[in-house]
Amino acid sequence: MRRTALIILAVVAVAIGGLVLLTRSGGDQGLVPGYLEADLVLVGSEKSGRIESLEVREGETVAKGDLVFTLESSEQKAELATRKARLAEAEARLGDAKAELQRPREIEVLESALVRAKAMQTKSQLNLDRIQQLYEKGWVSKAQLDDAVAQHDSNQAAVKEAERRIEAAHLPGRSGVIEAATAAVSEARSALDEAEKSIAKRKVFAPAAGSIEEVYFRPGEVVNAGQAVVSLLPPGNLKVRFFVSEADRAGLRIGETVGVSCDGCPSGLTATIRFISRDAEFTPPVIFSREQRKKLVFLVEAWPDEKTAELTAGQPVSVTLPQSQ
Repeated sequence: MRRTALIILAVVAVAIGGLVLLTRSGGDQGLVPGYLEADLVLVGSEKSGRIESLEVREGETVAKGDLVFTLESSEQKAELATRKARLAEAEARLGDAKAELQRPREIEVLESALVRAKAMQTKSQLNLDRIQQLYEKGWVSKAQLDDAVAQHDSNQAAVKEAERRIEAAHLPGRSGVIEAATAAVSEARSALDEAEKSIAKRKVFAPAAGSIEEVYFRPGEVVNAGQAVVSLLPPGNLKVRFFVSEADRAGLRIGETVGVSCDGCPSGLTATIRFISRDAEFTPPVIFSREQRKKLVFLVEAWPDEKTAELTAGQPVSVTLPQSQ
């Protein structure tokens, strides 16, 4: 395949070289044949999926940032909703961990329990005092006194427990719990950002202003990541390509202006040379003689001016070299 391609390129180069020689030796002295070529921008998505909508048509002009196409995104929307819910849950847990007070109703319940515990303590203290007096007079047994003491101690412990519960309710969350809750919120927020970026990438916008040259896929078709859906031609990506002989190449310089003409085109079209090839497109497999060196042709590329850029890619043109203008 490579050898065949090289043979084809050699044949094309010979043909172009012949055209150059014929043109230079004919009546239109100083003219060489050329054509317009476009460096297309292939517009695709970073994600794969099914095309949901196509917003452009072939031949249409778009501005930079215009919507070109959209990929179907139902799965991504569901994932986005899930991650939003997880973030809300993580933020709620962090809020609870940072809260300095429990809810007012919970505090009221704990305070009511403390009041009841103190009342039971007071009652048991009075009962203990009465049993103590009766025991000293010998009217009650030692077992009854022990029961009164145990009841009083139990009620006193209940008061202390109720007080500790209220104190704990007023304490802020532990630092370790807060740090864990903060990390969970950060992770949930990062996951949400990723989901939002993923769904944003389902919409593809024009990377530059230009015209839509070709549409490769339509709504309903599935494309892979990086696969071109449309091709875009920015105005600055059109160039004039032509081939010159060895003698003409020696007289050309980067930045020089060449004339451009074609059938039906307005007069006065120009282009600026930006590239001159160092390598010949065709070299005979023998030692060069003066006649054989005339067969060498070199590629030159020139960027068209504003009027010339209105021509179409693939259009044949004639180029007037600087020394012949």
